[in-house]
Amino acid sequence: AAVSTQSTGEVEVPAEDELEADADGEEDKEAPKQVATSKPAETALRNQFNYSERASQTFNNPYRERGTVTEPPPRTNFSATANQWEIYDAYVEDLAAQEKLKEKKKKDDDKDKKGKQVIIESVPTDEVQRIAKPAKIIERMVNQNTHDEIAQDFKYWEDVSDEYKVNEGSLLPLWSFKSDKAKKFTVTAVLFNPKYDDMFAVGHGSYDFLKQGTGLITVYSLKNPSFPEVTYTTESGVMCIDFHPENPYLMAVGFYDGSVAVYNLREKTNEPSFLSSAKGGKHTDPVWQVCWQENDLDNQLNFFSISSDGRVTSWCLIKNELHYTDIILIRMQSDAIEMETDVSMGGMGMDLACGTCFDFHKSTDYLFLVGTEEGKIHKCSKHYSSQFLDTYTAHHMAVYAVRWNNFHPRVFASCSADWTVKIWDHNYSDPMFTFDLGCSVGDVVWSPYSATVFGAVTDDGKVFIFDLAQEKYEPICTQSVVEKKKTKVTHLAFNQHYPMIAVGDDRGNARTLKLSPNLRKCLKEKAYSKESEIAKMEKLLELVREPTAK
Repeated sequence: AAVSTQSTGEVEVPAEDELEADADGEEDKEAPKQVATSKPAETALRNQFNYSERASQTFNNPYRERGTVTEPPPRTNFSATANQWEIYDAYVEDLAAQEKLKEKKKKDDDKDKKGKQVIIESVPTDEVQRIAKPAKIIERMVNQNTHDEIAQDFKYWEDVSDEYKVNEGSLLPLWSFKSDKAKKFTVTAVLFNPKYDDMFAVGHGSYDFLKQGTGLITVYSLKNPSFPEVTYTTESGVMCIDFHPENPYLMAVGFYDGSVAVYNLREKTNEPSFLSSAKGGKHTDPVWQVCWQENDLDNQLNFFSISSDGRVTSWCLIKNELHYTDIILIRMQSDAIEMETDVSMGGMGMDLACGTCFDFHKSTDYLFLVGTEEGKIHKCSKHYSSQFLDTYTAHHMAVYAVRWNNFHPRVFASCSADWTVKIWDHNYSDPMFTFDLGCSVGDVVWSPYSATVFGAVTDDGKVFIFDLAQEKYEPICTQSVVEKKKTKVTHLAFNQHYPMIAVGDDRGNARTLKLSPNLRKCLKEKAYSKESEIAKMEKLLELVREPTAK
């Protein structure tokens, strides 16, 4: 290449970039010769069948601005002077408060040593109240998982062996309800709630008159067998319990010291809503049974009670007080002397008999039966306070329970310490059926689903189920339900809806048992009705009744 010269006479040297470009150009000219001789380049093969290209574009949300304006919090100015005197006074007040707390703890310890239980009620904070209901639900869920086998048996289990048995059934043990506070007590009452079928109340006291102290009421639910829903501690032993049929949250209680009380389960307090006092006419002896009645003419709640002092008393709930009226005084009958009723004496006469139990007729509200310690049963009326309508020489020892039949209007049952259970027609002086159970009978209860089925418990720890329609002379189920031989079964209760019973013993425990199919045949019959049950019982009475027995 010719070299150009500038007018200045300097020689122009080509730049390095131009030399490299010339060299590249020469290589490019030779490149086609090399490509022609080399192998063709391999191209990437794509899947021709399901290959596809996709593209997406995200949506950008529009920006928003939000602003709030708040009022500034109120301010207060506080000023104080801290000196030695004020600091000294603060220390003195703190020491005095600590001394009071020590004295209170010492008093509580002394009360515990004397056998009295002290209840310290703490006001729950807002946080505790907020989590109380969820915690209760979780507790029930955990218990349901723990006792899942029992729950499955309660719902679905049926004793298949009953198909091969004739006039014989069995009881399946379900949940056992225990409380640490109730270990030293005897179960003196067991009762299912009339509205909530899974809830029942247990009264704890003592039948040993030399070992009387405090009492306890526990309300259990089948949804939580491990711990009671409600617990009340009483100053005297609990002898009896009854739920109001229309207001199931009201519970009437009778005590060993002769007082009666009404508890409201909706109130979160240990104290009763109503309590009788010595000035208010409370009984002078233990109250053995209480029973709610229909509202009076003024539409006020009232219930009856019976005691060993010989009084059958009506208690009316007026404002915050219990007003009493003596309905009848149970006097010992004497052929030589006719004794008149003297209500003004308050039933303190020596001629009064000890009442142990009573029961009101299911349809005739003024008619009721009274059992006594001397073994007699009196048929009484609310309208006649000076005399009995009739008297049955029923037992040789104390009558522990008397129950009207839930279906038949003339039939009632009684049990006694003389080992017998008797079925009566109140128009006849002699019993229709008599069963000897071989031990003292603590309680007898008619079933809510059949006119011919009833249950009884004895002191040897056994439960007896009778069905007069299947077997007239023997029980169709006899089963021991306690773990230890010397444990006594004291009370029995049928559930209104489920095929189960609840029993209590003298060690403070309550147990639930499921009835096998042979013990509840009436529930499966399609023609089941109140009229059919009355006709079934009437047919039995005609078989055993004598025309001249009246």
